[in-house]
Amino acid sequence: MNLRLTWVQPEDLVGHELRQAAEDGRDASAVAVRWRAAGGTPAPPASGASPRPAPPGLRALAIRLLDELDALPAPLADREPTSLPAIRAACPDWPESRPRGAPGRAGHGTEDRPQAGPGRTPEDRPRLDPRDGTHDRRRGTQAGTGDRDRVTPDGTHDRRWGTPDGTHDRQRGAPDGTDGRKRGAPGHGPGGPPERRLHAAWLGRAAGCLLGKPVEKLPLHAIRALARATGNWPLSTWFTAKGVPPGLLAAHPWNRRSAPTSLAENIDGMPEDDDLDYPLLNLLLLQRYGQGFGTADVARLWLDELPAGRTFTAERVAYRNLLQGVEPPATATRHNPFREWIGAAIRADVHGWTHPGDPAAAAEAAHRDAVLTHTANGVYGAMFVAAALAVAAGGAADVHMCLREGLRVVPPRSRLAGAVRHGIATAAAHRDFDTVVDRLHAAHGAYHWVHAVPNAALLAAALTHADGDFTGSICRAVSGGWDTDSNGATAGSLAGLLAGRPDRLPERWTAPLRNRLATTVGGFDGVGFDTLARLTCAHVTHREDACP
Repeated sequence: MNLRLTWVQPEDLVGHELRQAAEDGRDASAVAVRWRAAGGTPAPPASGASPRPAPPGLRALAIRLLDELDALPAPLADREPTSLPAIRAACPDWPESRPRGAPGRAGHGTEDRPQAGPGRTPEDRPRLDPRDGTHDRRRGTQAGTGDRDRVTPDGTHDRRWGTPDGTHDRQRGAPDGTDGRKRGAPGHGPGGPPERRLHAAWLGRAAGCLLGKPVEKLPLHAIRALARATGNWPLSTWFTAKGVPPGLLAAHPWNRRSAPTSLAENIDGMPEDDDLDYPLLNLLLLQRYGQGFGTADVARLWLDELPAGRTFTAERVAYRNLLQGVEPPATATRHNPFREWIGAAIRADVHGWTHPGDPAAAAEAAHRDAVLTHTANGVYGAMFVAAALAVAAGGAADVHMCLREGLRVVPPRSRLAGAVRHGIATAAAHRDFDTVVDRLHAAHGAYHWVHAVPNAALLAAALTHADGDFTGSICRAVSGGWDTDSNGATAGSLAGLLAGRPDRLPERWTAPLRNRLATTVGGFDGVGFDTLARLTCAHVTHREDACP
C-alpha cells in the first residue's frame, strides 16, 4: 500500500526549500547540486506529494539536506524580521494602539498568554457552547449591492466592469437604482450595530471562498476560458459547468474535491473549507483563552480540535513538528518550506473583526497566531489582513484607507509590502482588470501560487479596482487566479464589512449559502452565519457600541 501523506515527505520538502531559498536570498547552490546528483527531483508543481516514495537512502539524504538548508544564513532577515518587536521597529508608521486595560479590552501577551488566574488553569475555565443560540436556516434576504462605479486615475467613473457586455448593471443594485451602500446609513458607519457588520463579514468570507473553490489550482488561462465559455467574463456570478464544451472541461477539469459542492447548479449551503475552518477555530480560541491568548494556546487548541488531515502546507508541517516535541516558534522553521505561504493570512479575519478601529492590536493578535506556522512575509500577510479588517470593522467606508492602514503594520522594505504597493498602483493605473492581472502575473509569477507575496498583491489590486463594491471585490480576486478561494474569502470579508449589513450583499451570493456552514470543527457543523456573528461579537474589544 502506498500512502503518500502530502506536504510532509522529506523528498518533496527539499525541492520546495530550494525554491524558498532562492526567493529569500540564501545561497543553496551546493545543496541543490548534491540533491540532483543523488537523483532528487524538484518539488511537485501543484500536488502536495510526488507519486512514489523515495528510496531509503535518498530520504535520509533529504532529511540531512533540510537540516543544512535550515541553517543557511538569511541575508534578508534584517529587512524582513519575524519577531514582533523587530517588526514594529521596522515600521516607522506603526499605528497607535489603545492602552492595555482600556474599557472592554482584554490584555494581550506576546509569545504566550497570561496565566488564567490564581488557582485556575485554562482547562478549569467554563467552556462555552460554541453553537450557543438558534439557527436561522431561511434563505438569504432580498437586497444587496450592485457593482459600484470605480474611480479611475483621471477622476472619472468607469462603468464598464461588472456585466458580460461591459455595462454597469443597476438591476442588480438596490430598489432605488443605487448600489445600496449609502454613506452613513445605519449599520454602515461607526454607529451601526457591530453584529450586523460581522454577519456581513462572515457571509462575505463564505461567498468569496465558495466562488473560488471550483477553480482552485487552475492556471489563469484556464479560469478565463471556463468562464468565457458560459458568458461569465468579466466574472460576475458563480461558475457553472452548463454550456462548457466537453473538450475544454477535459483539458481543464474543475477542482476535483470542490466542484460537487461549489458550481452554481449544485450549491446547497456553504461546504467545508479551511478558509472557514480557521476562523471557527479562532472563535474557539477566544472562547477558551480570551484576547490574551498566546502562540502556545493556538497550538493547544489545534491539538485538541483540529484533525491533522484538515491541515495543509505550513500548518501540516507545524502540526508534525508539535507531535515530534518541537515547541513554538521553532514549529514554524523546522523543515518548513511553506512558512511564507498564505496559510497564516487565512487565519487572520477573527483577529481583525474583534479589534474594530484598532489595527495595531489586530496585527499583534494575528502575529501571535501566525508565528506558530510562519515567518517573515507569511506573518506579514496575516498582519496586513488583520489590520485592514480592523479598520473596516470599526466602521470605515473607504477600502483604500483600509489598505493604507494595513500596510502600516508591514515592514516597508519587505517583499510583501512592495507587492501590495505594486498591486494597488497597477489597479489604479488600468481600467481593464485583465490587464492588471497580467501585469501582476508577469511581476510575481515566479512564486508558488500559494505564496503570500503574489496573493497579497492580487488581493490589494482586486480591492482597489473594485472600490469597495462587494461583487466586484470577490469576482476580481477570484478571476486573478493563484489561491482563488483564499483571496475570494478575504476580499469578501473586507467588502462585507464595508457593506455594513447582510441585506446589502447581493442575494445571488447569500441565498445559496442557506445560512448553513458545514465543518468538522467540533460543535459548529451546520451553524448559521447569524449565530457566528453573535458569537464573534461577544469577543469584540473596546465596545462602546456593545453588541445587542
